[in-house]
Amino acid sequence: MTEMNKTWILRKRPEGEVKEGDLELVESPLEPLKEGEVRTRLIYLSLDPTNRIWMSDVDAYLPPVGIGDPMRGGGLAVVTESQFDGLSPGDIVNTGLGSWSLYSTHSGQTLTALPKLPGVPLTAFMGPLGATGMTAYFGLMDIGKPKAGETVVVSAAAGAVGSMVGQIAKIQGCRVVGIAGSDEKCKWLTETAGFDAAINYKSEDVGAALDKHCPNGIDVNFENVGGKIMDQVIARLNDFSRMPLCGLISTYNATEPVPGPYNFSNLLMRRTLVKGFIVIDYFPRFPEGMQQMAGWLMEGKLKFETDIVKGLENAPVSLSRLFEGKNLGKLIVEVSEPPAN
Repeated sequence: MTEMNKTWILRKRPEGEVKEGDLELVESPLEPLKEGEVRTRLIYLSLDPTNRIWMSDVDAYLPPVGIGDPMRGGGLAVVTESQFDGLSPGDIVNTGLGSWSLYSTHSGQTLTALPKLPGVPLTAFMGPLGATGMTAYFGLMDIGKPKAGETVVVSAAAGAVGSMVGQIAKIQGCRVVGIAGSDEKCKWLTETAGFDAAINYKSEDVGAALDKHCPNGIDVNFENVGGKIMDQVIARLNDFSRMPLCGLISTYNATEPVPGPYNFSNLLMRRTLVKGFIVIDYFPRFPEGMQQMAGWLMEGKLKFETDIVKGLENAPVSLSRLFEGKNLGKLIVEVSEPPAN
């Protein structure tokens, strides 16, 4: 009996939030492998704000997912069949820019088995040792260039990227202030992740809280959110500050044009460096970033949380957790059972 695959297909472009009917879960038979190919079964599927961007027909850093095509996404998978000498069944691989599918077929040359690190769980390769960890590391270190004694502010600070940014900044000797959406998240940031202060934007006056926690102004703003929170941070930037522009999650579900920063002129007056970046810009340097992050992780200098949703069928509805601020740490879907070891 032919084994069946399951794949989420984009059927129409969402208007605002992703709704039922925008994607369809489709079954299809698996085709035999060709020479040099590898079949994988997805273990963990990464859910990221950029998934929403890929569903829209907009001019972005990658072409949008086509109507009728599999939804794009990254993940970790286990090799189930191999016609490629370099990989064997049981090897765990990062699928890169794969699809929301139970099974996928790849050219073996595009995959590398993940290393086994003592005491490091597989989920770390979705967080600090995955694309989100590399986003945090290169965005902060390459663009933010933090110096000991400086003040770093991070929005969406309890998310997968923000939580890593703050901890890396602390390792660099900075004062770190995070902005998050609940008292629980703020408590985790200060008590577990080691942030100096955390602001609950849903219950606090963000501007007043920034004045309190950043008495000497802000040297680095790691921007993940945009909108009114970004305006408050920009107003308090220091001369020659840096602003890695990683995300604008508050705007991704907008159905009307979104206004830019209301105090944009302050970026000029403060001579702030603003640089947008996408993690794929740093693919050639991933080994460098992973080596450093792995070292900090094994030294106990990095804490991370993984928010796990079970079942491929729950992927589309779970994406909303990112935009509603319900996730703590890296949001992933457990598509199939992880290997025992």
